[in-house]
Formats: sequence, structure tokens, C-alpha cells
Amino acid sequence: MPGTQRSVTLRFMAAPTDGNVRRRVGGGRMLEWIDKSGYACAAGWSGTYCVTAYVGNIHFTRPVEVGDLVEVQSRVVHTGRSSMHIVATVSSGDPRDGRLTINTQCLLVFVSMGEDGRPAAVPEFVPQDDWEREQQALAVSRIEGRRAIEADMERQRYTDDTDACRETLRFMAAPTDVNWGGKVHGGIVMRWIDEAATLVAERWHQGSVIAVYAGGVRFYRPLLIGDLVEVEARLIYTGHSSMHVSVHVRSGNPRTGEMRTTTHCTMVLVALDEHGHKQHVRSWNPQRPEDLALQEHAKALIDIRERLRRPIPAAAPDAPQ
Repeated sequence: MPGTQRSVTLRFMAAPTDGNVRRRVGGGRMLEWIDKSGYACAAGWSGTYCVTAYVGNIHFTRPVEVGDLVEVQSRVVHTGRSSMHIVATVSSGDPRDGRLTINTQCLLVFVSMGEDGRPAAVPEFVPQDDWEREQQALAVSRIEGRRAIEADMERQRYTDDTDACRETLRFMAAPTDVNWGGKVHGGIVMRWIDEAATLVAERWHQGSVIAVYAGGVRFYRPLLIGDLVEVEARLIYTGHSSMHVSVHVRSGNPRTGEMRTTTHCTMVLVALDEHGHKQHVRSWNPQRPEDLALQEHAKALIDIRERLRRPIPAAAPDAPQ
């Protein structure tokens, strides 16, 4: 019954096919798992088809290794009229001892969709324990911060008047990318974002990198099977070892070539040496006005994120299904 299934937990082994070209399970694959688990939780609570509206404040604290037992737990923590705020936690460990350690935790927002394709009302969520009350308060407190991030992102201009390191991936959305509603799965889109950002960061660093943060992942419109997809990633700021990459996903009818933005987010990746340790990365020193503005934008996002950031709490206790 809608309004009764408060959580979903997926458990599986991280397969060799989950590894990236560096033989690690990258942030993009974890984002895909998070979105699938979050969707299952949102659909279970609402009893409807749901779409991903926002994913934010994702800090990758430790990698998942190929062969690990992986657990992805998603729990409803707050609802609006048609929206569901869901906390997703990824944990992993050696299957031989069963001890799991948290890899990342983030907040997702899904919207319930009615049969007419419009947002539909969802049952109200009422916390039942201290963990749920704490997480609901945290979700509510982050609404204004999320709006501030979205507003600052929307004010920025991205044109060809740039000297920044950037890459664009172009391909067709395949039938294997489909979700249960016949559209491209949000998790697949986030994996594309991670791949494009990694390409830019590795090109700039001329070495190995790893994703440590993804934020402000805003889904504006659905992406359809058969669409022409364009994933453009652009370096906007460098720290001591970090590279901040802004990524836009655009899609459209390949016969007309008309493209519209479907998703936008910021990824932060760090440079690694040959031993897998953090390494100093050469500075990006922009000169053009647009590049300078985007550098300041990246610094503003860092300030907002620091105000929102809290240590990852313990995983939620098991909830009644």
C-alpha cells in the first residue's frame, strides 16, 4: 500500500563489469546504484512511477572494490505535495567477513508522476524514530541551500568564449539505457556525467583521478531512447589536488539537431599519483571574463557546500517494509 514502504535495501556483489578503465568502481557506477535504489524506494512509497528531480551533496569517502559485497539502502525522510526526499547510503566490504563500511551517503529528491504525466500527490511522511526525525530536519534545512546552489548555477553563462580544458561526448541513447517508464534512467545519465568529468580531469592532470564529490545534479526534462546525447564537461576551478568540472547533458532529435539541456551538475575529482595517493595538480589560471566568472562561481559553491556539510551519520536502522 502507498505510504507504508519506508525503505528499500539492495544487496549485490560488485562485478568486474562495474569497474572503470582504471579497474576501480567509479563514482558514476555508485551514482547509478543510488538512483536505482532511490527510485525503488520512491515508487514503493508513492505507488506511482517517479522521476529523479535532484541529487546533491554526494561525498565519496572511500572506493568500492570489485568483488565487494555492496549494500545500497534508501529511506524516505521527508515529503512535499508530490516530492519525496530520500537518503541513500552505500556501504561495502569483504563478503567473507560481512563487515560493511559506508562509502557515501546523499539526499535525492523524486517526484511522483500520475498517469496524465503530471506531478501527483504522495502520502505524507511522518517520522517514527530519532533517526528519521533528525534526517527530516536535515532535509528541510537543506532546501534553501539547494535553491541557492541552483540559482547560482542558473546565473552562469557557458559559451565558446573560453580557454578551459573541456571535452564533449556525443552518442545515441540506446534501448539498454531505458528505465521502467520508457525513458533514460537517471542513474545512467549520472554515469555519463562522471565519465565526461573524469575525461576532462585526466586530460588536465595527465594522470589518474578519482571522483570525491558530485552536487547540484538537477534534472530538467526527460531524456528519451533514440535521442542524440551530448555530454559537455568543462574545467572551471582547481584547488591543491582537486579539479572542479561543470557538466551539461543535452539531448534532442537526431534528425533535427535541436538540443535542449536535460541535466547539469558539478563534479569534483582529485589527482592521484602512481600509488593512488592525492597529488598536487597544476593550477588553472583563467584569463577570459567567462572563465573568471565560472571560477568565482566554483568558489561560491564551495562556500555553500561547506555550510551544508555534516559528517556522515551511521546507516539507518532497518525500517519496517
